[in-house]
Amino acid sequence: MLATAALAAAAGGLGGLALWLGLATVPAAASVAFVAVSDALDGRPALLRAVTSGTALGLFVLASAVRENAPTGAAASPLATWALVIALFAYAIPFVVWVLEPVRVPRRTRRPRRLRPAEVDELLSRAA
Repeated sequence: MLATAALAAAAGGLGGLALWLGLATVPAAASVAFVAVSDALDGRPALLRAVTSGTALGLFVLASAVRENAPTGAAASPLATWALVIALFAYAIPFVVWVLEPVRVPRRTRRPRRLRPAEVDELLSRAA
C-alpha cells in the first residue's frame, strides 16, 4: 500500500511525499523479503515469493535512490516511477501463479475392509 501511495504521490506531482513514502516502503519490503527467504530456507514452498519479494525490495531501493538524487525542484527520473511499477508487478506474480494453479482434488483412499473372525481363522489356517 505504501508503494501504491508513493506511486500516486509521484503521479500527482508531490515529489517530496513520494520520496518519504518510498523510503518508508523499504523497511516493510525488507521484512517481507526476509520472512519469505527464511521460509524458503526452512523448506516451505516459498521460493517464488522469496524471489519476487527480493526483487521488489531491490526495485524499491532503486526508486528511492533515484528519487533522492533528483535535482531540487526538478521532476524525478522516469526510472523511479518504472521501478515502483515493476515492483508492484513483482508482488502480483505469486497471486497470479496461485490463481492459475490447477486445483488438486484429493483422491479418496479406500480403507481396507475389516476381516470377520471366520476369515481371520481361514487365513491363519492357510498360513500354517
